[in-house]
Amino acid sequence: MAGGGMTALGVKKERAAEYKGRMTLAVGMACLVAAVGGAIFGYDIGISGGVTSMDPFLKKFFPVVYRKKNDAGQNNYCKYDNQGLSAFTSSLYLAGLVSSLVASPVTRNHGRRASIVCGGLSFLAGAALNAAAANLPMLILGRIMLGVGIGFGNQAVPLYLSEMAPAHLRGALNMMFQLATTLGIFTANMINYGTQHITPWGWRLSLGLAALPATLMTIGGILLPETPNSLIERGRVEEGRRVLERIRGTGDVDAEFTDMAEASELANSIEHPFRNILERRNRPQLVMAVCMPAFQILTGINSILFYAPVLFQSMGFGGSASLYSSVLTGAVLFSSTIISISTVIVAVILGVKFGTDKELSKSYSIAVVLVICLFVLAFGWSWGPLGWTVPSEIFPLETRSAGQSITVAVNLFFTFVIAQAFLSLLCAFKFGIFLFFAGWITVMTVFVYVFLPETKGVPIEEMVLLWRKHWFWKKVMPDLPLEDGWAAADGSDDPRK
Repeated sequence: MAGGGMTALGVKKERAAEYKGRMTLAVGMACLVAAVGGAIFGYDIGISGGVTSMDPFLKKFFPVVYRKKNDAGQNNYCKYDNQGLSAFTSSLYLAGLVSSLVASPVTRNHGRRASIVCGGLSFLAGAALNAAAANLPMLILGRIMLGVGIGFGNQAVPLYLSEMAPAHLRGALNMMFQLATTLGIFTANMINYGTQHITPWGWRLSLGLAALPATLMTIGGILLPETPNSLIERGRVEEGRRVLERIRGTGDVDAEFTDMAEASELANSIEHPFRNILERRNRPQLVMAVCMPAFQILTGINSILFYAPVLFQSMGFGGSASLYSSVLTGAVLFSSTIISISTVIVAVILGVKFGTDKELSKSYSIAVVLVICLFVLAFGWSWGPLGWTVPSEIFPLETRSAGQSITVAVNLFFTFVIAQAFLSLLCAFKFGIFLFFAGWITVMTVFVYVFLPETKGVPIEEMVLLWRKHWFWKKVMPDLPLEDGWAAADGSDDPRK
């Protein structure tokens, strides 16, 4: 560890009260880029479920699933249980996991914008391959390229937004990413509902339209300014100050600029951020970078978002009705952006009223859709935005890109596992799959209540001081020797007290 002692903190004292600035056009444009990045992520999540329920798509790429779907004697829970079909959905997230680790040094050494542009170009290539797919390998390759785009985009976009936003607005603006993600999911559901009637190439249009937000994301990454944090970290100090003054709308940025400079000094002394992030002083952030994205996926939300049309068809909804129902859940998610009991209600209804060879009545079908909407609504209020917002803002500059990569990698790993396993789990657990997710929601609720401190209003470069005030994490972090010019996290003269 370079520097030693108190220099491990990076920022020497709290200056949040001295920060100046307001919402400016540059920050507003940053929000739009974040919105586009989130929208394409959401679009790729939402589009696969609808496409995999379309008969022309299944006939061409998964004829075995098509035959099982139309077999009246087939177990309703198991009609879509096919590892190849799951791989179409999950390959995107496995590719995203690997590429997010590659994106970290790009983001750190070449800037946040470079990763945003790389993500946009990868999205374009993936959309083109999927729309033109003539066989299964070409289809999967397109999904892999989309995954590369997700790895770069999800690594850089939340980070870009966190660093551009004023401290007092960071949480609200960071929700733009999740809001846009839900809008992307809703848009994908609407497009699938429309393209299902275009036979036999409607699925190509659904997959190819991902090129539109990808183009906007690429252009935005080229035209928007780099974050001042990144510029200062890469030695372009004066340019970083000019950008900071522009995005804050004032020349009085001494306090925030000083925090960035001090954080950058430590960041540049760290040669191996992934190794550094394992140190004891970074333990709270590392735990959150792993647990928050893992818990976000273990809510079960992605199972519903990926496979909503498939899930509703398994319950006996017709083709159009299943797509319509997925549109409804997407709309609820968008309008809401922890209620575990809703998953229990779904499990009870399916367990009592829905068997392996019969359909739900109309009234119970409506009840299931409404309760799933309630669950999605709760997710949009809580784990949806906060699963991305909290990890993106808690790391010190020297490990920020590495921390964001870990967050994205963990998110995509669990997403991949759930996407690949869900159809098999649905076949094996039947209605019990909802009880499985309900249990995890209980665990994560307790975890957040006990271990996550409130980050609202804390400047991003002073976040490191927050952990030393928390009842649990202050016991985990190492003692730091007092040095001239440094202030303790609790405001006392000696941080060891």
